[in-house]
Amino acid sequence: MKNKILILIAVGLLSLLASCAQMNPHPMDMTRAIQNAKTPTDHNALAKHYEDTAKEMQAKVDEHQKMLKQYQAESQYYGRQGLDMESMCQGLIRAYEQAAKANLDMADSHRKMTVEIK
Repeated sequence: MKNKILILIAVGLLSLLASCAQMNPHPMDMTRAIQNAKTPTDHNALAKHYEDTAKEMQAKVDEHQKMLKQYQAESQYYGRQGLDMESMCQGLIRAYEQAAKANLDMADSHRKMTVEIK
């Protein structure tokens, strides 16, 4: 029984660490790309980058929501550590949701710029 609990905690912690690892570092120099964006093609590329990043953030939200449900469903196995993990998942879910929204807002701004330039 105790081994099962330790294994569940270890799997949860490994999942958390894996989800916190940077999935795709910025493939482009964003500062330079934003400063040099002058054409609709440039702004579309930036919008796509922000949309892709928002999708990555949403994937992290989904992953942490699954982990949160697991912690809540099996809370008797985790004890006090389970409450800490639930709290951490909730915080990460909020942070990733905000990041996804910010990236979608930036993508929307660049899509509007493409229309204004034309």
